[in-house]
Amino acid sequence: MDGSVALLVTAVGCLIGVAGLAIAVVVLRRGRKQARLAAPDPFRDTDADAPWGDPRTLKPGDVVEIRQVPYAIRGSMHLVEGAWSWVEHLLDDPDGARRRLSVEQDPDLELVLWDAEPGATVTPGAPTIDFAGRRYSWEESGQARYSATGTTGLDPTGTVRYHDYRAQDGARLAFEAYGESGWEVARGERLHRSEVTVRPQG
Repeated sequence: MDGSVALLVTAVGCLIGVAGLAIAVVVLRRGRKQARLAAPDPFRDTDADAPWGDPRTLKPGDVVEIRQVPYAIRGSMHLVEGAWSWVEHLLDDPDGARRRLSVEQDPDLELVLWDAEPGATVTPGAPTIDFAGRRYSWEESGQARYSATGTTGLDPTGTVRYHDYRAQDGARLAFEAYGESGWEVARGERLHRSEVTVRPQG
């Protein structure tokens, strides 16, 4: 009787050991499979901006081509409002126009070319604004902190109030007031990614 019990215990122990070994092999294989899945693809395109450069890296002194027209960046404003941030680059226009390029990741990359309207008499606040043959509807407004680099004509840091409007065709109208200054008006046009080429300097 004792011999039978010992044999039974031994057999059960062997079965448990085999089962444990099988489970360990399965876990090991799954771990290796997951490791293979998690490993980066060496042929994956990690730089989608390679043909045009990355506009998120632009800084004063760089040259950016917009629709094949080169502009030097003379100054930049980095703006932050809560968890939201964007950059506005002041462009040296060959014709002397006051232009800027805004770069925002929200969540996709958005590039907008802005033209200043120094003679505009409209003011923000209304739900809709008629300007230059378009009707713009209010989209958002707020106040952000900025830090300026390069030549901007602004203090190194400060605040800016803004009101943004958009027309049905996607055209933009923006009002900005830096510090205690009055409203500056600009019309904006969203750019396709392929219309912007970055030429880093130095």
